[in-house]
Amino acid sequence: MANQRVDSFWGPVTSTADWCEKNYAVSAYIAEFFNTISNIPCIILAFIGLINSLRQRFEKRFSVLHLSNMALAIGSMLFHATLQHTQQQSDETPMVWEMLLYIYVLYSPDWHYTYTMPTFLFIYGFAFATLHSLFRFDLGFNIHYIILALLCLPRMYKYYIHTTEPAAKRLAHLFILTLILGGTCWLLDRNFCDTFSTWYINPQGHALWHIFMGFNVYFANAFLQFCRAQQREWRPEIRHVLGLPYVKIFKVKSE
Repeated sequence: MANQRVDSFWGPVTSTADWCEKNYAVSAYIAEFFNTISNIPCIILAFIGLINSLRQRFEKRFSVLHLSNMALAIGSMLFHATLQHTQQQSDETPMVWEMLLYIYVLYSPDWHYTYTMPTFLFIYGFAFATLHSLFRFDLGFNIHYIILALLCLPRMYKYYIHTTEPAAKRLAHLFILTLILGGTCWLLDRNFCDTFSTWYINPQGHALWHIFMGFNVYFANAFLQFCRAQQREWRPEIRHVLGLPYVKIFKVKSE
């Protein structure tokens, strides 16, 4: 990588990843300024989703999902601000926990054994956090994360093909679009850093990845809420506020 490992306020860089942004170029207190502040949209979007979930009394799983999105973004801010190994765990471990939550939300409606899935996922998440704090996974972490994400895709596709509401399908399309755009930015930033470092303006691909993924998880959560509301016969509708889609439900009075 073309990045120079500068020792500053937080001390020597101890993380296994150092992205294509010049360290401490903007502030002596923030190692990667743009990679840090680019997590703010994710926090805001997750907070909006959380408020909507609580206000309409969605199942608690969605509130926890939005909280996990916020925790991941905050952990990412700590990591990119410091480039320390400990703070790197606060970014990468919540990434895995978030994927485990998505697996639960996606597969639990058809799982007939109430406690086995959450118990297994909790033990798995705890075991991963313990091992990841002891061993510095790098490539192994990326492969593991991709596998967990791939486990979610078949179920997302099943929900998509069984959804007839055009507005809900548009949420799925936005989910795919932001995933492709964000993934492209991540790959370009990771593989062409030496080239970007010679440009007058660094395109900040990793920061763009954060922004796209903030919208990506928001659209994913809204789509899953719509599908779950259909399963519960809550007559969901996609509405918009300031151009941002959200799910409005109409529960029957007995509920």
